[in-house]
Amino acid sequence: MAASKADQCYEILKQGIMKGTFSPGTRLVIDKLARQYSISSVPWREAVRRLEAEGWVDIVRNAGAVVKTFDTESWERTMQLLARLEGYATALSAPHLSTEVLDHARMLNRRMSQALDEFDPHSFGALNREFHALLCSGCDDARVTTLVTDEWARLELIRRSAFWYAPGRAYASLAEHDGLIDLIAGGADPEVIEAAAKRHELNNVMAIQAHEAEMAQREAEGTSAR
Repeated sequence: MAASKADQCYEILKQGIMKGTFSPGTRLVIDKLARQYSISSVPWREAVRRLEAEGWVDIVRNAGAVVKTFDTESWERTMQLLARLEGYATALSAPHLSTEVLDHARMLNRRMSQALDEFDPHSFGALNREFHALLCSGCDDARVTTLVTDEWARLELIRRSAFWYAPGRAYASLAEHDGLIDLIAGGADPEVIEAAAKRHELNNVMAIQAHEAEMAQREAEGTSAR
């Protein structure tokens, strides 16, 4: 079944947002989009309303549709949800992951470590996404898989606009990756795997919170000293 015009517009906009073509704060001008893609304005308006409902776009007075600018609070909310979804998906996936898949996961983790050593955050992020997708690849619940994929896409946008790893957290995450692989390879109870995967994501949130609190304290101390 062919996609409707509104679905086509939705995919164009969402992919553009995810890839950075439409960066946070960019106005989505309906007339301009209609001319550029030779699709009438009505499907674009439907697509924008859908993106607004999903949290990708804000409708701003006197500006129209604007790609949402995410902040740390938004990142934390997404991470809290992703931790629960991905923990469950990893637990469902674990019994179906072969030795070859787990060996590939270990290789990805080693490449992440190399990317950190080479100060290559872009490669680290891409490899990290691939690693987590691999551990969820055996999930036999299509709905859960879709939910995890959607939240990962949202997280990519948030990272581009508002998120940096707290110092030292990236290396700690690699050790947690190895621990997850060991649990899966050892046939650990699904609840144990789910808890470990969930804790891994939430550790990112706690690291950022601690780092921001430290920075705020230093700023306050510097202000009082002046």
